[in-house]
Amino acid sequence: MWSVVTEGPIKIEKDKSKWTNEDKRKNNLNNLAMDILYRYLDDNMFNYIISCESAKEVWERLTQLCEGNEQTKVNKFLVAIQQFDNFKMRPRETMSEIDVRFSKIVATLSILGKTYSNREIAIKVMRALPRE
Repeated sequence: MWSVVTEGPIKIEKDKSKWTNEDKRKNNLNNLAMDILYRYLDDNMFNYIISCESAKEVWERLTQLCEGNEQTKVNKFLVAIQQFDNFKMRPRETMSEIDVRFSKIVATLSILGKTYSNREIAIKVMRALPRE
């Protein structure tokens, strides 16, 4: 089914009257994939993809909406790097809160392709803590 999402609907090159059960199943994969994608979208996202005619088209539009184009990805990366570089513990912030906030930044960078060694992360956290 994933091939229908990434490559588009399967075309059956026979007359419909000569289709086997397997041909019918393959022909219906696009409908099944679209149904699955539709089920997990809220009304707002559904409105963006309602005009799509294939599961591939739905997937491409969702990818564009959620990930953005190359410039958007670069901007997200630069913002995450800046957040990492400027990371400091906030006044009255608990260790749990700083851990959650820092973990989100590191996870975002990892998703965008930038990883740090455990040593680099430990040094960054130690430098983010106040002298007290």
